[in-house]
Amino acid sequence: MKTTSDASQTAHEPWNKGKLIGQKPPLKLQEIWTVRTQLRMAGNTRELALFNLAIDSKLRGCDLVALRVRDIAHGNHVVARASVVQHKTREPVRFELTDQTREAVQAWIKEAALSNGDYLFPSRQSGSPHLSARQYARIVKRWIGLMGADPQEYGTHSLRRTKATLIYRQTKNLRAVQLLLGHRKIDYVPQRTISRCRQSGWAGVPGCDSSGT
Repeated sequence: MKTTSDASQTAHEPWNKGKLIGQKPPLKLQEIWTVRTQLRMAGNTRELALFNLAIDSKLRGCDLVALRVRDIAHGNHVVARASVVQHKTREPVRFELTDQTREAVQAWIKEAALSNGDYLFPSRQSGSPHLSARQYARIVKRWIGLMGADPQEYGTHSLRRTKATLIYRQTKNLRAVQLLLGHRKIDYVPQRTISRCRQSGWAGVPGCDSSGT
């Protein structure tokens, strides 16, 4: 006969049971091009713009989905450099947009007939003005599937870390990475994240990013 305690333990399983948790790896250059190619071939203008912007901006998912057209475009012109105030830190972060990202975003704005004050990625579900962070996370899982990897091993922060990781590998400039990710302190990250950072090419970095930043 089960006790009340046993029944309670059965009903309340740990939220992470059967899930892979911890640091999510960034994408490799070849993986980036694989996803881009797949999206282009499918004619998916919206997701190509979202993917390219996620890589270039290095924004958290909540900030990325809340972008408005005016945040990255002046009139019909998508800017080469933009600045956005982060929801979590209330601090501004600057980023550059490559030509291919600007072209992809411009194509999406035109296709969706978006105006200056519109959200860049409107939700297709009633009751939500823009793509939600949860919807974005599901899209990211689909992208990971396109490159032939296990979606459970990656997350939205994989895209956030990707460009910063590539830049660090080239420059070994930790200050530049700090600015790219919008962190206020170089030692912002706890020591438990160092192992994943080194595996991703951040060898020698005392801290790089955490799974929740």
